[in-house]
Amino acid sequence: MQAARAQEHVILTTLKVPKTGGIPTTKASVLRWLKAEGDAVQVGDAVVELETDKVSYELESPIAGVLLNIIAGESAQVPVGGPLCHIGQPNDKVLQDSVEGKE
Repeated sequence: MQAARAQEHVILTTLKVPKTGGIPTTKASVLRWLKAEGDAVQVGDAVVELETDKVSYELESPIAGVLLNIIAGESAQVPVGGPLCHIGQPNDKVLQDSVEGKE
């Protein structure tokens, strides 16, 4: 019964634009994706390169898994706290509700 329950309730990690320490910024631009949908990622792997008014930096994956879908395409402006992508396990499915706002 546990296996069936696990398939019904998928827990995805949404990678979001972080608040950068000490730099007052409200948004970041997606410069380029370093991983593609379907790519495996490990903890600490650089996934996407972001740019603010002051700095550009690579955002790392907080978990090991698979990049399931990219929400914010290259050149998109994403507010701090805004979603960039979903990371989960290889057979996880992203519900359509989770990808609203995809650019």
